[in-house]
Amino acid sequence: MGLVKVVGQDGGMATWFRTYDEDEDLWLYFEADDEGWAARQVEVREKDSQPVTAASLAEVLHLRDSADLTAMGRYERQYGVLAEGPMDGWQDQPQAAEISAEEFERLWVEARRTLDVSG
Repeated sequence: MGLVKVVGQDGGMATWFRTYDEDEDLWLYFEADDEGWAARQVEVREKDSQPVTAASLAEVLHLRDSADLTAMGRYERQYGVLAEGPMDGWQDQPQAAEISAEEFERLWVEARRTLDVSG
């Protein structure tokens, strides 16, 4: 099955996929941009299905360019830390699979709602 590329949130081509981090017991969901970098990331604990990360590259770049380290720290405590670097090789990770844009968006909205309340 070929990798599906669709227009993402930033207007560029995007792919959506998931992997599983066995060490941390986390499902990792990514929206990757046309260069393979994480544009948005959601992490959900396997044991209780609770989201622990819902970070956005656009938000991180905005904070980096217009805020201070305190604001960035608050963001990371509330929404987690976005993966850095290209997502090359994700297909070789445990339980890796492509997901639909709709599935990612549903997870994103749910994670943000949860982390907004807890943050």
